[in-house]
Amino acid sequence: MTQADKPGSYHAVIRQELRRIEKEERVRILYACESGSRAWGFPSQDSDYDVRFLYIRPVEWYLSIFDKRDVIEKPVSGMLDINGWDLRKALNLFRKSNPPLLEWLQSPIIYEESFRTAGLIRAISPLTFSPKSCMYHYLHMARGNFRDYLQGERVRVKKYFYVIRPLLACCWIEQFNDMPPMSFDALVERLIPEGSGLRLEIDALLARKKAGEELDDGPRLPHIHQFIEERIQHFDQVAAQLPAGQSVQDEQLNELFRETLKEVWK
Repeated sequence: MTQADKPGSYHAVIRQELRRIEKEERVRILYACESGSRAWGFPSQDSDYDVRFLYIRPVEWYLSIFDKRDVIEKPVSGMLDINGWDLRKALNLFRKSNPPLLEWLQSPIIYEESFRTAGLIRAISPLTFSPKSCMYHYLHMARGNFRDYLQGERVRVKKYFYVIRPLLACCWIEQFNDMPPMSFDALVERLIPEGSGLRLEIDALLARKKAGEELDDGPRLPHIHQFIEERIQHFDQVAAQLPAGQSVQDEQLNELFRETLKEVWK
C-alpha cells in the first residue's frame, strides 16, 4: 500500500484537486505522483505535497499552427504544490533522458494512473536513459545546494539531505549504469557501508529528521562534509567520460502519443 492509499491521508484532497484541474483546463490526467521529500523518504512534519502529473488535451487542441502553453502550474495552496506537463512536452523531454520525468515514473507514491501511458513509457525508459545527462543533473543539484547552504562552520543542517541524495544518485549511476531509485533509504543501504563514520552520521541525521526535529542552523558534520567535497570533485571528472546513451525511435513515441489520444478520447 502506498502512502496515497492509506485511509485518512492527504490523497483525497489531492484527487479532488486533480478532478478540478481536469474540469477547468479541459484535460485528462494520465498519471500523478509525489515527487519531493515524501517520495524520497525524508519528509518533515510540515512538508508540502509535491504533486506532479502528466495530462493530455483533446485532439483538436493539437491541430493548430500556433505554439501553446504546455504546462499547468497552480499556486502553492496550503500544503499542496501541484503542476503538470502536457504529454507531448513530456515525450520530447523523455527522448533526452529527462531525470525529473524518469523519477516521477518510478515514484513510490502514485496518486493516479488511469491509462496505459505511464506504463508504456516505463517499458521503454531503458532505451532513453543517458548516464551522462542524468549524472550532470544530479551533480548540478548537489553542487548548488552545497554552495548555497553548507559553507562555513555552521550550516543549514537539513540541506545535507539535498546534497547527499543527488550525490548518492551519481554513485548509483557510476556503479550500476541505471536510473537510481528515489528512496533515500535504498540508496544509503546499497551504497554506504554499515558502521562507517559516514553511515553513522547519515543514520543519526535521518533519525532526527523523521522524529520531527527542526534541523536549521548547526555545526557542520565532518564525515558527511568530507564525503560531499570528495564526491563533487570525483564526479566532475567522471561525468564527462560517461556515454550519452541511446535514443528511442521518434516514430515509437509518435505512436505512443497517438494511441493515448485514442484511448483517452475514444
